[in-house]
Amino acid sequence: MLPVSWPIRVMASDTLYARRLDRRVKAGKSARAHPRTTGGSSMRRRSKARAETRAFKIARTTETRSICPYCAVSCGVIIHTLGDKAKNVTASVVHVEGDPDAPINRGTLCPKGSTLKDDITNPNRVLRPKVRRPGSDHWEDISWDDAMKGIARHIKDTRDRTFVAKNARGEVVNRAPGIAWIGGCTDTNEFNYLQWKAISA
Repeated sequence: MLPVSWPIRVMASDTLYARRLDRRVKAGKSARAHPRTTGGSSMRRRSKARAETRAFKIARTTETRSICPYCAVSCGVIIHTLGDKAKNVTASVVHVEGDPDAPINRGTLCPKGSTLKDDITNPNRVLRPKVRRPGSDHWEDISWDDAMKGIARHIKDTRDRTFVAKNARGEVVNRAPGIAWIGGCTDTNEFNYLQWKAISA
């Protein structure tokens, strides 16, 4: 029988409880230090066994649950950040892993989902709205207010120009063929309904 201080791996690892326990043990948040024996080249020169705790990169992090944005499967992820959330302090992402409590992926991630940290910390990531004016050869930063006003104006102009109330048979269709609307895997049914109402109003 193994000492209780050793990391425990529950055989029924397909259960959510086992996944949580296994992840906590790996993170060093529930496991105690276990004795490590360092032996010499002979039994006569054995060193003393000493207890030590391995330093884990997620031991002091804040866990934030989110959804992977890459496809419509909506796998749950846990984002580990360092930072005390003080004013003028930006939290840094140090690790991203699958959420073992998510019923869809149960802690697993595909190769694309496993690269979320690189997507978040990419120095070339676009962090603010940009616009390329007609005839311009470069993109310029604009404010969020200007971006929202510009998007609303373009949608309204396109809707008014292409809106079709009835088809050739006189049936009410209320559609705007000049606009394509793309949803996301994190959209709720209520939000999708509002999108449809907005595009067909």
